[in-house]
Amino acid sequence: MSAKSKEGLDRRDFMIASIATVGAAAALAGSAKAQDAPAPSADQAPSGTVYTGDVIQGKKVVSALDVNDLEPGQRHLLYFQGAQMPTGQHWHVSVTVAKGVQPGKRGVLTSGVHGDEMSNIHTVQTVMNRLDPAEMSGTVMAVTDIARPAVESMQRRWPNQGRGIDLIDMNREWPGNENGLTAASRHAGLLFNRLLRPNADFAIDFHTGTTGFEVTAFNIGEMDVPEIKAMLELYPVGQIFDNPTYPGVLHNAFIDAGIPSFTPEIGAARVLDLEMIALFVEGTMNVLKHHGIVAGPMGRTGKDVTVFIGNSAFPILATQGGIVEHLVKLNDKVEPGQKVAIQRNSFGEVVAEYMSSVAGEVTGQRSDAMSEPGNPLVFILFNKAQPEGAEAYPE
Repeated sequence: MSAKSKEGLDRRDFMIASIATVGAAAALAGSAKAQDAPAPSADQAPSGTVYTGDVIQGKKVVSALDVNDLEPGQRHLLYFQGAQMPTGQHWHVSVTVAKGVQPGKRGVLTSGVHGDEMSNIHTVQTVMNRLDPAEMSGTVMAVTDIARPAVESMQRRWPNQGRGIDLIDMNREWPGNENGLTAASRHAGLLFNRLLRPNADFAIDFHTGTTGFEVTAFNIGEMDVPEIKAMLELYPVGQIFDNPTYPGVLHNAFIDAGIPSFTPEIGAARVLDLEMIALFVEGTMNVLKHHGIVAGPMGRTGKDVTVFIGNSAFPILATQGGIVEHLVKLNDKVEPGQKVAIQRNSFGEVVAEYMSSVAGEVTGQRSDAMSEPGNPLVFILFNKAQPEGAEAYPE
């Protein structure tokens, strides 16, 4: 994750100036960061919905989508044709569109950018199952399994074999490049240019912790962008990471295109945390009510819980190999000098003790009991008086 760089400040200035006209911001996509070669501009991507003629399990396949072309008052289930495999076949991702009977804002909900994250997928599915298009204004589109080959093997990174076996973190690839050197970059470019950006007035990209590392319920977003701040505060969760994080993540690609976006983080990887999922379903329904897509009273929000806001995360890394014992829990407050973990070797001897150097709250802990040197053991959310440039966080 990176702190607020000069580029990030320029981006936020643009967002604040353009928030009122976010629906037209797709035309500015040429300014988004590309990789390897310039990505196609918005006017090069197909306009309107393009059906390939294929049908998978009774669901039509599209290679481009404009939700305005879909029948209102209905739920539409489609497959989007993504990047090609070495065989010439395509990776297809699942697309659900709930289109209201009345016009209104267009929300995009995404999950499965990392293949080992399950609670985020269940959160999006639960929200979509609560929507009744006959009583909605506007549209909500969900794409739940973005990094298909990673999801198939329930692993974090996209397995790429084009130039030898490689594992690519797709959430460092956005907005992608339809002509990029890797399948992950091409897949990201196709999805962003032809499915996600053209149908979004706001977007939420859901995640969880990674395999071996558990996190609290928290949201990542930039609190100095008014529209993003308003959405973040509608979740009844206890932490907000006020930071743009790494370049190349999906929610930053949306922001660079003038679309307000943020990232919820929902506990541990590879499991369904139903209690934590319920908090993010409630918050997301609040966001849809905030945008006038669904009617009804707000649920619980940040005003109903104690929220800790930090702008940086302090990583504590293992210096030895051995079994880790945590002395603090997720969401615990810690002080400088406080011991947060110890580590024992195969004889049961304590070989390392780990202290916090900052005052803050525990936002993540290694869940695998064994660790080698260099593995993150604890992340502590805290506030830097003067955030400095880019910060690279170990994973």
